[in-house]
Amino acid sequence: MRKYNKDPLIYQRLICLWSHILWRVNKHIINIIMSRLETETDRTSALRSFLTDRSQRVAYAGELSLLVELLFGVPQGSVLGPLLFLLYMADLFEVIAKHGARAHFYADDGQLYISAPALRAEDTIRQFTDCLCEVEAWMRASRLRLNPQKTQLIWLGSRQQLDKLNITDVQLLSTTLHPQSTVRSLGVILDSQLTMSSHITSLCRSGYYQLRQLRGMIQSLTPDATKTLVHAFISSRLDYCNSLLFGVADQQLKRLQSVQNAAARLVTGTRRSDHITPVLKVLHWLPVRQRIQYKMAMLVHKCLNERAPEYLITDCCWAGSRRSGTRSAGRQMLEVVRMNTSFGDRSFAAAAPRAWNRLPDVVRNSALSEDAFAKLLKTYLMNCM
Repeated sequence: MRKYNKDPLIYQRLICLWSHILWRVNKHIINIIMSRLETETDRTSALRSFLTDRSQRVAYAGELSLLVELLFGVPQGSVLGPLLFLLYMADLFEVIAKHGARAHFYADDGQLYISAPALRAEDTIRQFTDCLCEVEAWMRASRLRLNPQKTQLIWLGSRQQLDKLNITDVQLLSTTLHPQSTVRSLGVILDSQLTMSSHITSLCRSGYYQLRQLRGMIQSLTPDATKTLVHAFISSRLDYCNSLLFGVADQQLKRLQSVQNAAARLVTGTRRSDHITPVLKVLHWLPVRQRIQYKMAMLVHKCLNERAPEYLITDCCWAGSRRSGTRSAGRQMLEVVRMNTSFGDRSFAAAAPRAWNRLPDVVRNSALSEDAFAKLLKTYLMNCM
């Protein structure tokens, strides 16, 4: 644009042309999403009105800016924004399912899964690339872009199964993918054997780093401020997606427990030689293992009350309901799914019913409100320390 600065008329024409292109692209996207809804009704007419002919202005110091037409998007922070994006992407799941694959999406972050024996690795790769090629074509037609540079590939399986693989690279569109030993998914580091050791190492590293930062300012903080900071920087990390740690090796959980113990000693000024369990009870902190059990039981309670995603609700069935359609003697026991592998035993379908059935009858009550169940559950787990 630099060589046109001396000619304002040409510069303005270029800006108008670019705005017209953006408007045409936005209009095409709106037509796509409207075509994926039902035929014209009052609701779709309202959505079209919501998406088109929008404008905005800025209010500052009692003054209003000029009214500017919005060329694309929906109002920032709109409650309809995520819903409209999901509606726009809904057909993509049918494209993926056609190739025998499954997918999960969180906003624009998508994950595609294909399950197959190690001996069928080459056929699986062919199935994977065919699927992604059709996904890329669908996204291109929908004015979206699949970024091969940010696409990662990982094999998941036992050490014996992974040793049978000899595929070192996969050609995807214009990019060559190399299988990774670890990948990051929504802040969780997954390794090939799902030991979660890489994720726990990362948690321990960040936890100790935050503790070192807090230790330098502890003299300037009140006890309540110290607790608040520890919850913000340590407990939040220990609790984030901790249900994925259900069933991992005890040695891995001990590493996380050492981080929590160090945080408790920082808050209370307890010496390293003192026993930590009384300190945790005084702080009313559940140990790491109990925090995982708490998270799992709360997820089951939400599933039983249909307040969880559908793919989790279907994994929580009353014992005997698959056969007779009745609950098990009124004890609210869940049917435990038998798995053939250690990976399967840690899945939600197998681990959640076991965690629920281990609770005593007085706690295992799906009729309780969520707050009442949470208090009863935490009291029980505190007594188990």
